[in-house]
Amino acid sequence: MSPPSSSARSERADLGPLLRHWRAVRGRSQLDLALEAGISQRHISFIESGRSAPGRQTLLQIAQTLDVPLRERNALLLAAGFAPLYSESPWDAAEMQGIERALRRMLRQQEPFPAVVMDRHWNVLMTNDAAPRFFGRFVDLSRRASPRNLLHLMFDPDGMRPFIANWDDVGRSLIQRVHRESTERVVDLQTQALLSRLLAYPGIDPAWQHTKALLVDAAASALPMVPITFARDGAAISLFSLVTTVGTPQAAASQELRLETMFAVDDASEQAYAQFVA
Repeated sequence: MSPPSSSARSERADLGPLLRHWRAVRGRSQLDLALEAGISQRHISFIESGRSAPGRQTLLQIAQTLDVPLRERNALLLAAGFAPLYSESPWDAAEMQGIERALRRMLRQQEPFPAVVMDRHWNVLMTNDAAPRFFGRFVDLSRRASPRNLLHLMFDPDGMRPFIANWDDVGRSLIQRVHRESTERVVDLQTQALLSRLLAYPGIDPAWQHTKALLVDAAASALPMVPITFARDGAAISLFSLVTTVGTPQAAASQELRLETMFAVDDASEQAYAQFVA
């Protein structure tokens, strides 16, 4: 058998730092990982130091234990010299037709309230008819390039922010959601860049980059969620959202999709909403 090429050796050499990174992200020591994955601590130490090359199944077992997102599992496999396992086709690829059909059905069923489908970076991929109809009452959506980013729409002082009556609570809760709803709770480089751009908008509290400043005073409200109260032309409409994900994803795109559906908080908001969009 011929020796591995220099490029292959270089790829494998990158595996150790990648594994150490994911252990740090999950807060696991080598011993913790060894016990959970059923692999000896010595073997994990040798993999991270480059003294040992793991088999494909062992590497997948480690990735599963560390909840590594599917797209990043492919990166681990490549670093170890294996072919990627999980499809990285776009969300509208032929293999995604079943999921796309289900999403479109859910979008239709959400009428007359807004619903959007987003990727891992909050770019809007699909909407029902109600979403642009509602948000279009506040801003000119045609002036925003596609794919529109929902977070930029909310944070932009020329977007929805001036029409959100409880902005401080909503802004903080949205930043929290970015961290909580990131794929497998991983804030990647693009998400970090997105957060930086959001925090750079005029009027945004720079303290929001710190976790402690993101706490919302739950005792100040009797509601079990943080609503978004939209206000314009004397109308006040309080909505909240539910987020749906694919339960058993086996492709990167299916793991990263988010369907957000909005509902009225109470009967008064439901009536106000119906009058507002009529």
